[in-house]
Amino acid sequence: MAKLTPNSSYSLSLRLKIPNKAGMLAQVTQAIAEAGGNLGDIFLVSRNRYNMVRVLHVDAFSEDHVEDIVSAVKGVTEIEILEICDRTFQIHEGGKISVESKLELTNQDDLAMAYTPGVGRVCMEIAEHPDRVFDLTIKGNTVAIVTDGSAVLGLGNLGPAAALPVMEGKALLFKKFAGLDAFPICLETQSTDEIVAAVKHLSPVFGGVNLEDISAPRCFDIEARLRQELDIPVFHDDQHGTAIVTLAALINALKLVNKSLTQVKVVINGAGAAGVAIAKLLQKAGASAIVLCDSKGILSHSRDDLNSQKQTFAVAEAGTLADAMVGADVFLGVSAPGVVSVDMVESMAVEPIVFAMANPIPEIQPELVAGKVAVMATGRSDYPNQINNVLAFPGVLRGSIDCRAQEITPSMYLEAAYAIAALVSLQELNREHIIPSVFDERVAAAVASAVKHAARVDGVARR
Repeated sequence: MAKLTPNSSYSLSLRLKIPNKAGMLAQVTQAIAEAGGNLGDIFLVSRNRYNMVRVLHVDAFSEDHVEDIVSAVKGVTEIEILEICDRTFQIHEGGKISVESKLELTNQDDLAMAYTPGVGRVCMEIAEHPDRVFDLTIKGNTVAIVTDGSAVLGLGNLGPAAALPVMEGKALLFKKFAGLDAFPICLETQSTDEIVAAVKHLSPVFGGVNLEDISAPRCFDIEARLRQELDIPVFHDDQHGTAIVTLAALINALKLVNKSLTQVKVVINGAGAAGVAIAKLLQKAGASAIVLCDSKGILSHSRDDLNSQKQTFAVAEAGTLADAMVGADVFLGVSAPGVVSVDMVESMAVEPIVFAMANPIPEIQPELVAGKVAVMATGRSDYPNQINNVLAFPGVLRGSIDCRAQEITPSMYLEAAYAIAALVSLQELNREHIIPSVFDERVAAAVASAVKHAARVDGVARR
């Protein structure tokens, strides 16, 4: 297994009883360092003449690494471990979101207006003027996050219950970055027809739909049918969010190497939802030399195992991923850990751009190609240039809902990507800074504005 940089996704809290004498804490921190842990905050809980109780936060890179760190601390003489806590599990306890009232009900008058009998007047208003539902209910600010749990992160078909923590996290991000109230809808079915029917039945409550972690190729059919049958925006983040942020980062990376998107050869490894969507958006942005690969190699006309989505990108060339990468200017990976070698990168064109976005372990470790690539990006937060969908989906849904778009068009994706790229000025742009921070407060507003403009140009905005 690759040894990654320790990060907060494997963060533990150690409550230790330490003898109150010089050098004891240093022995603990030295043991953690020798085990490869990354020490974070240290808190003093209590102290007396004989002992101190301290809490240490330590980052690791895997569950096995956590065990190594704990064993190292246990090996320090006179140290007693009082408690070991997995900080990631701790913040998920009880769930990460809640529903709160916007009103304070303090007397009978409040109750009569918020509920019966006054609410009946509002119901009648909506019945007579259906568009008023956006103004008089939560619909105008609410997103359904819909999954069947068939493709959870990079973990596979875990089912709807195991997908719920991801959907809660998504709701948290919608609220944090775009002020949208989003709610997880985890469906106990993996039937395309049943998912479409369920979302249609739920749609009166929501101003938009975000599809999430649904396996390909069913995700394409579900998205297409819902877009045809609903009059609210439907966004599949695994496809279009990834494509938007990838294009934004690539626009800026190409500036650094003085290459044009219309002229470069792009190799995409991974022909599922993300890979196909990236290829489509790159084409719309002007790319023409795109070679798409899956686990069996290049999507070639000579293959008879391609679904309709893959057939769209079939080329005359046949061969392996290694064959495809020879002379390529850009590699975009949305596939599997470790599938790219140093030799494959060295076979690329001068000043190659490599986006190895598989999570948690990229297609190739950045350390292995340091100095061999012009620009490197991953999907991880502990390396520069993180390709993170949170740069796209909050603003896309915010803008789409605000202008009451009936659908989301390819032009809206394209303008969102341009808006994200433009937030990195030429003065700020460098090989370790091609994309804004996810905490850049300008991002969601810029994306929303661009999306609204594109929706109006395309004639899909209702206001």
